[in-house]
Formats: sequence, C-alpha cells, structure tokens
Amino acid sequence: MRGYFGIGVEGISKPMNLGNLLRSAHAFGASFFFTVDAGFNPREVKLSDTADSAQHLPLYDFGSVGELLLPRGCRMVGVELAEDAVELPSFHHPTAAAYILGPERGSLSQEVAEACDSLVKIPTKFCVNVGVAGAIVMYDRLLSQGRFARRPVTARGSPESLPSHVHGAPVLRRRKAAGQAR
Repeated sequence: MRGYFGIGVEGISKPMNLGNLLRSAHAFGASFFFTVDAGFNPREVKLSDTADSAQHLPLYDFGSVGELLLPRGCRMVGVELAEDAVELPSFHHPTAAAYILGPERGSLSQEVAEACDSLVKIPTKFCVNVGVAGAIVMYDRLLSQGRFARRPVTARGSPESLPSHVHGAPVLRRRKAAGQAR
C-alpha cells in the first residue's frame, strides 16, 4: 500500500476505549496516533492496550484543535454520524490521511468538523463505540487500498487467485540539452 495514515480522537475520557483504539491502530499499521483535548490516565490506558502500542508508534497529545499539527499534504477525515457525511463504503480514502473520531458521549466539535477535509459516517442505525468505529474505518482503508483476491461469487466458492504483478518496461528519462524545444 502507498501512503500513510494516522488516527486520533477528540475529547476522549474513557481510558479503556483509548487503549482499545490505540491497540487497533498499531495492529492496522497506523503511522501515528493523536489525541485532541483528551483527559485520560496513561496507566489506565495500558490495561486495554496489551500490545503496549505507545512504545511502537508515535503518540501526540494536543491540547486543542489550534495546536493540532499534521504532516504536509495529510488530509484530516472526521468520522461522524452526520447527515452530510459520506458513507464509508462510498468514500475514497486519501493517500495521506489523519482520521479523527469524537468523544464517547458526543460529536466532533464544530471547530474540528470545520478543520476536516472530509466527513465520513459508518452506515449504522446509531453510534458505535469509538474503538469499534476506529477499527471499522481502518479496516475499510485496508480493504480499499490493499491488494486482495476477489471474493467468491457463492458462499461455497473459493477466492480467485491474484494475478501476478506485472512490471512495465523501464521508463528512460533523458534531459533535454540547453536550448532544445520541449
């Protein structure tokens, strides 16, 4: 897969949810994890983050949205059950993305929503746990950007084999001599 992604939360207060999401981010290969305006005890987070993920991927803690700093070219994608949000199965994930989820008992703040380049929603009847929502988004990114065999047409069928990757012929680039027309 090309590109990278990070995932984070705004205003999270339940350490077990944060630990669960942090562990999932590590498992799905996130490049970084971040919090915005979060209140949690790191020792309690470790109770559900059994992989000790903060030791394996960068963890940034921002006090406010104004402090949030993302790499150049990274698109922020808010995950929110909102009318105007794009449904996740129809969303084209950016190559470089930072996904942000809201607090357990609320929505993304207006300030965060306005800072997002896109808003996506998981097509559910009601909100799911923040750790579950984050895992669903990361799984969807993996499915949409990974190279996997096609699913069988029937339940008893076998997945199709992936075709061999074909490299094209070498592309030779030559510099034009000074004064030559392009």
